Amino acid sequence: METAEANGARIPLIGLGTWDLRGRTCVEMVSEALKLGYRQIDTAAAYDNESEVGEGLRASGIKRADVHITTKVWHDSLRAADLERSVEESLKRLGLDQVDLLLIHWPNASVPLKETIGALNKVKRRGLTRHIGVSNFTVELIEEAVKLSAEPLVTDQIELHVYLGQSKVIAACRRHGLAITAYSPIARGRGEGDKILTKIGAAHGKTWAQVCLRWLVQQKIIAIPRTSKRERLKENLKVFDFALSPQEMAAISALGNKGGRIVNMAWAPRWD
Repeated sequence: METAEANGARIPLIGLGTWDLRGRTCVEMVSEALKLGYRQIDTAAAYDNESEVGEGLRASGIKRADVHITTKVWHDSLRAADLERSVEESLKRLGLDQVDLLLIHWPNASVPLKETIGALNKVKRRGLTRHIGVSNFTVELIEEAVKLSAEPLVTDQIELHVYLGQSKVIAACRRHGLAITAYSPIARGRGEGDKILTKIGAAHGKTWAQVCLRWLVQQKIIAIPRTSKRERLKENLKVFDFALSPQEMAAISALGNKGGRIVNMAWAPRWD
């Protein structure tokens, strides 16, 4: 599995997103993904499935040291004491002593970022996570977080797909050596029937969704597609055996704009 390297972290370019996966489905998808060759699983306290992710990890038979596990602290737990407690509870549910990456799931304007980043640094120093990062952070928030953090931040996990232009945030991440992690990387199915994606896929013997994922990983952007279907698990991994031409990359990039956003919570920051 190819990886993205950022501030000391090596993160697999394709992972399994587990948002909205519950119960036995979550356990089975995590276990099956790891058996198929996935080496990154992404979860969060807010997903209410950390126990199932941990169970799937153990059921897979894959060594813990070989799997990159990411979890996140919800935006209502960003006070220092709340963040530490959230991380401890996440680890208990996962059945792990440490995660590989801990993220602030969403910024919270009512909590000073200095306090949250300080707590994030503290849990890393305690050994509860190997690396730390952020999610849904804008350029301004990235700049502030990098200045405040004594420990290196390794990624900003953002909504990113062919229909959403995120060039400003991507540039800010690259400037500070952060990897970019794309959630909703196939725009939750929006590309089905897209003529440009379908045509490019046909030229390579690939699906439109594989083209979307290849467009990301070819830029060394980490993608964490979520699926509940075994055949999709396999399909999403098969994006390292072909390359898009510069002309194809440009045609796909041209599909993006600010109006393509799918996830926009009431507490979201002012987007770039």
